[in-house]
Formats: sequence, structure tokens, C-alpha cells
Amino acid sequence: MSGGRPSVRESALYFMWWQKKYGPKKPIYRRWWFKWGFGFVLFFLVITILPVMLYSVINPPSTPLMWIRWMESDSAKHYPLFIKDWRRLNTISPRLMRAVISAEDQKFFMHNGFDWEAAANALEVNLTTNRKIGASTISMQTARNVFLWQKRNWLRKGLEAYFTFLIEALWSKERILEVYLNVIEWGDGVFGCEHASQKYFHHSARWITKIEAAWMAAILPNPRAWSKDKYRFRVQKRQTRILLSMRKMKLPAI
Repeated sequence: MSGGRPSVRESALYFMWWQKKYGPKKPIYRRWWFKWGFGFVLFFLVITILPVMLYSVINPPSTPLMWIRWMESDSAKHYPLFIKDWRRLNTISPRLMRAVISAEDQKFFMHNGFDWEAAANALEVNLTTNRKIGASTISMQTARNVFLWQKRNWLRKGLEAYFTFLIEALWSKERILEVYLNVIEWGDGVFGCEHASQKYFHHSARWITKIEAAWMAAILPNPRAWSKDKYRFRVQKRQTRILLSMRKMKLPAI
């Protein structure tokens, strides 16, 4: 500095400091954190919405649970990795549809994927008693089985709600029910209603009787265990309740 006047370098540094502190701010959309965040959100939307849209017209070839069961199994067991014998909804016994809806989600055709009344009731029971009950709708179970894993945690529950919203928005109720019946687990290494019907009753899911349908619906809460003979009395009680419910329930024509 000469004669008390700042040098060119000092003036430049001061100007840069003033610009940074008081000058016009860079628009939010030009900031690095916004670009990265926007890119991540866009990527997430593409990789989640695209498969949901595809599966509205294309049958899912496999599910995460099928791969999990295969990896958990020992070499002596044979678990399927892909869904075989997909049944269209009009080739599945309406008795099975009625039984499953009676047992799992009686408001299936009335809600938008979430049964808030059942959720509130489940929360009250879980907080005030030693019982643990869930409030998953058929739509939520479909979202979980097709796109997610089974272990319970907050991340999975959040993603489950997100995918439930997507399939309710992009699929018809009939499509949700068809996918559900074809992908859910119905025993140890048994996936889909056709596989289950052939294994347990030795005929196609098209010809399932009312008694058979109620039994298949009765084991759904824990199919790997309840499909075994030692649980037959528990399953029979639940089967009887489902049969009574099936008589009273009214469903729209599918």
C-alpha cells in the first residue's frame, strides 16, 4: 500500500469478498446441492415408476422374496426363482378371490390402498395388549411382494406406502388382485395360486372349491408354518370363520 491507498490486489480481494457477502446470490437451481438433489429425485422416480407402469401390462417374472428364499435355502432344497403358470384373473376361481378378500382385506374395492380405520385399530391393539396385529391391505401386500423385501423397518414401510400409492394410481383393482394372487407365498417354496392349488389339491386354481379356497386364505398370515399338518386345528378355526364371512360379503362383479 502506498500513500494510504489500497493496492490493486487488495482492492480485488475486497471486491471478491463484498460480492460473495453482499452481491447477487446464485439462483437455487444453479447451486450444486440443488442439481444433485434434483438428479437423485429424478433418478428415483424413473427407477420406481417405470417398473410399476410396465407391470400394469406385463406380468412380473419374479419377486424379491423368491430370490431371498432361494438364497436362504440349503442345496438340498429346490425353490423356484421365477413365477410359472401365471393365471389371468378370469381363469382363477371366484371362490378363491372371495375367500382371500374376506380374510385379508374386506374393504379392498372401497379404499385407495390404505385402510385407515384398520390401521388405527391395529395401533390401539398393539399399544394396549400383548397381541401384535397388522393392517396391511391387499394393495400394500402386493406392493411389498413385487417390489420390496419382507423384513419390517421404517424404510420398508415408507417405500411400501409409496409403491402402494403408485399401483393404486396406475393399476386397476382387478390388476392388483391378479398380481397378488399370482405372486404371494403360499407355503415353503410355493408361490402363486396355481402352484399352491396343484401342490395341495392336485388341480388347477380354476377349479378351487369353497372349502379349499377358505383353507388357502386361512394359511396366508404364516403360510410356511400353517400349511403344515401340526397347525391344522388353528387353520380349521380360521377357515370356518372365513367361510362364514364369505357368505355375508358382497363383492362387485369382477
